[in-house]
Amino acid sequence: MTHEPHRIDARGMKCPWPALRVARAMRSHAAVAIVADDPVAERELRALADQHGWTFAVRGEATYLLGRSD
Repeated sequence: MTHEPHRIDARGMKCPWPALRVARAMRSHAAVAIVADDPVAERELRALADQHGWTFAVRGEATYLLGRSD
C-alpha cells in the first residue's frame, strides 16, 4: 500500500514560512508535497532536506516533494 504525501499549499508565503511548514509536517508524515512560489523556496527546501537527510525532488513548477529516505 502506498501512502500519499501530505500536501501543503504555501503559495504567497515568503520564506522561511514554507520551510517551517514542511519541517512541522515532517514530524508526523513520511513525505510532504509542497507548492511554494517564493523565488527562494527551492533553495530553502533543498537545504532543509539536506540538513535532515530527507530526499528532495522538484515535481513541477513551484512544486516540491520531500521525504524520509528510511
